[in-house]
Amino acid sequence: MQPRNMSMSGVVDLAAVKAAGEAKAKAEAARAEAARHGGTPAVSPSALVIDVDEAGFERDVLQRSAEVPVVIDFWAEWCEPCKQLGPLLERLAAEYNGRFLLAKVDVDANQMLMQQFGIQGIPAVFAVVAGQALPLFQGAAPEAQIRQTLDQLVQVAEERFGLTGIQVDPGADGPAAAGVPAGPYDALLEAAMSALDAGDLAGAVQAYKNVLVDDPQHPEAKLGLAQAELLSRVQGLDPQAVRKNAADNPADVAAQIAAADLDLVGGHVQDAFGRLVDAVRRTAGEDRDAARVRLLELFEVIGPDDPRVTAARQALASALF
Repeated sequence: MQPRNMSMSGVVDLAAVKAAGEAKAKAEAARAEAARHGGTPAVSPSALVIDVDEAGFERDVLQRSAEVPVVIDFWAEWCEPCKQLGPLLERLAAEYNGRFLLAKVDVDANQMLMQQFGIQGIPAVFAVVAGQALPLFQGAAPEAQIRQTLDQLVQVAEERFGLTGIQVDPGADGPAAAGVPAGPYDALLEAAMSALDAGDLAGAVQAYKNVLVDDPQHPEAKLGLAQAELLSRVQGLDPQAVRKNAADNPADVAAQIAAADLDLVGGHVQDAFGRLVDAVRRTAGEDRDAARVRLLELFEVIGPDDPRVTAARQALASALF
């Protein structure tokens, strides 16, 4: 079969595959448990490619899709194009370094999954993001097309759902797999903390950005930047006036965004998230995008392993689709 381009708007409900509600609840529980033990641990490079069957689909695909896009490769031993595509996808999974997880499904051993995804021929590649299935392509597509599709998938996962991937420990598979050590960011992080202590929010923001230029996924810098930017936005605001404006103008997205910032600073995390999810649900176009982007920024302030973030991310997915 000829490959077909991915349509990011073609969302397929996964309720027919597994009980989505139960999967989401279990995902939230798993992430909450991870948070209690210091967050989700880094995985080894070899863990970026997994074999999945019907029994483990809910755990390995649906639940994991709450933290990282999961690309599913439907294949079979007798399929010659599969033998070309499979190694390419595995190489790209390693190259993308945790931006997506590759799940391989042998259709001969998992006929039910093949039927539930409506697959007519293999190889066939899907993705699951926040519990939603996206058809990517069918057939042994050229590498350039696959890269373009994966780039689009990663962008959508990050921009719409705040899924920035999972952390990879390059040394976890042994000395041969060890990569280049992280850069010396201690001085920059210390400068950011000193700026915060001195009330120099602009200086703190710049210091964190300097780290992220070199290491865009640095967890401490991402968290620090999100917090410093939030403090900068609420500095000088009149809380009473902001809240009155939001109450008097429920359709004013800018007013709701400002009130959500104050909600979060005041410790009312769920109120802040709920306010912005409601704004996304009620609006369209630039207003909707502004509310969505601010919600993702507030996710960074709280941290991806917090169960309140997981619940709000699922509510955002429901509002968007």
